[in-house]
Amino acid sequence: MLSWEELKRECDQCVRCGLCETRHNVVFGVGNERSDILFVGEGPGEQEDLRGEPFVGPAGKLLDDMLSIIDLSRQENCYICNIVKCRPPHNRDPLETEQDACIGYLRNQVALVKPKIIVCLGRIAAKRLIDPDYRITRQHGQWVEKGSFWMTAIYHPSALLRDVTKRPETFDDLLSIREKARQLGLKL
Repeated sequence: MLSWEELKRECDQCVRCGLCETRHNVVFGVGNERSDILFVGEGPGEQEDLRGEPFVGPAGKLLDDMLSIIDLSRQENCYICNIVKCRPPHNRDPLETEQDACIGYLRNQVALVKPKIIVCLGRIAAKRLIDPDYRITRQHGQWVEKGSFWMTAIYHPSALLRDVTKRPETFDDLLSIREKARQLGLKL
C-alpha cells in the first residue's frame, strides 16, 4: 500500500488509459483522510477536471447541500473521490477499461481512509463497488455489508439536478446514512 503522498504522485503521473491524454488535472480526492464515511462517484466532470477537485460544479454544490443535511462536510468529516481520476470526454460514463486502470488507486484510498461506511454516488459506482447488476432505481438506500464496510448507493447529484422528482427519495437515503452512522457509533 502506498502512502498518501506516493499515491497522489503516482496518480498525477498515470498513463494507464487514454483519459490521461485529454485531462487538465488528475482529480484525486478531497476531505478528511481519516473519515469514517467515504463517498465515491464515477468520475470528474469539466469543472472538476479544470480545478483538480471532485464535485466542484453544480453537482458538487448540491452534494455539499446534501451532506450538510446530515451534518457532514467535505472539509471535516467525510472523504470524497471517484472511481476514475481523469475526466471521460463529454462527461460520458467511464469505460470498463478506464475503471480497471484506476480501481487500484481507489482501493489504496479506501485502505488509507479506513471508512466504516462507503456511499456510492450513482449507478456506475454502485455497479463497480456493490454489485455488477445493481439497479439504482430499485436498490438505492439499501445497505450491504461487505468485509469491514457498510455500503449503500444514492442517486448521483447530477441525476438529481436533471430529475428533481428523485429528491424526496434521496432525502430519505441521506437520513438512512445518518442513522447507520449513529448505529455504528460514528461521530458526525
